Amino acid sequence: MTQGLIPVLATPFHPDGGLDLDSLRRLVEFQLAANVDGVALFGFASEGFALTAGERAEILDAVTAVAGPALPVVAGVAATGTRDAVEQTRAAAAHGATAVMVLPPFLVKPGSGQMVEFFGTVAAEGGLPVMVQDAPASTGVGMPVSLIAELSKLDGVAAVKVEAQPTAPKVGAVVDAVSPDFAVLGGQNAQFVLEEYTRGAVGTMPACEFPDLLRPVLDTWAAGDRRAARAAFNRLLPLIRFGLQPGIAWSIHKHVLVRRGVISSPAVRPPAAEADPGTLAALDDILADLDLP
Repeated sequence: MTQGLIPVLATPFHPDGGLDLDSLRRLVEFQLAANVDGVALFGFASEGFALTAGERAEILDAVTAVAGPALPVVAGVAATGTRDAVEQTRAAAAHGATAVMVLPPFLVKPGSGQMVEFFGTVAAEGGLPVMVQDAPASTGVGMPVSLIAELSKLDGVAAVKVEAQPTAPKVGAVVDAVSPDFAVLGGQNAQFVLEEYTRGAVGTMPACEFPDLLRPVLDTWAAGDRRAARAAFNRLLPLIRFGLQPGIAWSIHKHVLVRRGVISSPAVRPPAAEADPGTLAALDDILADLDLP
């Protein structure tokens, strides 16, 4: 299962709402230039909720063509039932994904036994390694540490992305409860990545507009200079927190990418909302302080 820096790609749209595959290809090239360890698609930061099955296939084809066979590609799966989750996983495998990041069913809230059955079936029948996505703020489905530990024992379930706040204590508890070969990663736009790494996380999955800035932080941390890593990370915090705003986070990610010359349009699809002019003015101040290339 993929570890390290795995940004969740935005899905670029033309102003009319259609897929902008040229911008998507440039976005993947931007990640490659930042020396990421993998990329993820169809997560929350990707507006996966607004994509059709056909569009997901187009996106995967475009991303894998640019990424090449060496870069892991993790496809998000958000389904309300087991058959749909298996179907989405098989489709991801058919279009080049190397793993899937799977939300629990969230429309009808499952019990613990049902979640074990759900993830076990997806792993057994989907054809790809499974990363469990623990994101109760978005799904309303809680996943206790004991449940994640049980899921980690299923064949084909290889990792978990912990996004349940506070993330660092839960990362530590999960790491203590699972075997060493089960990968524990963080999300939440890398807001607490250094604390999560201290507790045993082996990867992070932020949004995709600043991988070139986060990569040196993580490399400095891995080299053992934690004071310098914290100082560099603290410079990024205004941008990180700005991209966590409910409802407009997708717009923020895309406006940064447009300002950085990576994608052509900041268009989002409903129910995502466009950031208002005052918010964008504040974003420009943050970007000016960072002096981003």
